[in-house]
Amino acid sequence: MTPELRDRLSPFRGKAIARGIPGEDVERWLGLARPCATLGQGGDGEVVGRFGGPLSLPGGVADPVHPFVGSIDLAALPDGVTDLPLPPDGQLLLFAVPEDDGDCANMGSVVYVPAGTAVEERDRYGWALADVEEYRELFGRFPQGPMRVTADVSLPYHRAVDLPEAPWSEPLPGHPRAEELVEVWDDVEGEIVHRGPLQLGGYASEEAVYTDPLAGAVSCARQEAEAGRWDGPVSGDVSDWVLLADWSPGIEGREGATVHWAIQRADLVARRFERVFTTVYWNP
Repeated sequence: MTPELRDRLSPFRGKAIARGIPGEDVERWLGLARPCATLGQGGDGEVVGRFGGPLSLPGGVADPVHPFVGSIDLAALPDGVTDLPLPPDGQLLLFAVPEDDGDCANMGSVVYVPAGTAVEERDRYGWALADVEEYRELFGRFPQGPMRVTADVSLPYHRAVDLPEAPWSEPLPGHPRAEELVEVWDDVEGEIVHRGPLQLGGYASEEAVYTDPLAGAVSCARQEAEAGRWDGPVSGDVSDWVLLADWSPGIEGREGATVHWAIQRADLVARRFERVFTTVYWNP
């Protein structure tokens, strides 16, 4: 953790110690901190992309099957704003349906367009279900406008891992005070970070977190691969995966929905963004 992140997290450290959590437990937890980018329409941060707008793709790329969320200009991101091994330039296009269909279907996708690639404008309504009035109206409520960046820091919102048998869950390994530490983070987060609708990197968040949403995405990717609906090697080890992005659209009809775009670190390094797996938490 950089000195800047350590200083920024001092309110968390102070409140955790004041609650009687041993200093060694607090420091171990702070060792989990990750830099992340908060992307929103407010504030005075640099413009690094756009929510919505025209959809442009290379000629050989098929129309996505999910609605267009927005695009990120990777070259415009500040250095070190995340710890993800992202390409240094090019456009990252995000697509998703902010809806949990109750199973493990892949609810979104990502397209990477390298810098200098020739593109052509596509029909923004060229995705599956675009002819269904409910989904057209939903897409019409997606945010539109410039995407501004704020450098932020992220700590886990989850406090447990699932077990295959009773007691079915336990605190995060190595962190017996995880529940208390998450409660402290919930109390002081607003003093430390600039929450926005879209987060690049960091830890997954949603309305109700007990175990890591990234672990849920990994489990779903494994299930889809075993059922023959997703090609390529899929690791069941959550440490082999990263959260690429996290989106809380905050739109009417999808209040409480959170989209998680997850990818295996090896795929991210190799720029195989077609290997992103997308899950959605939504409590209607």
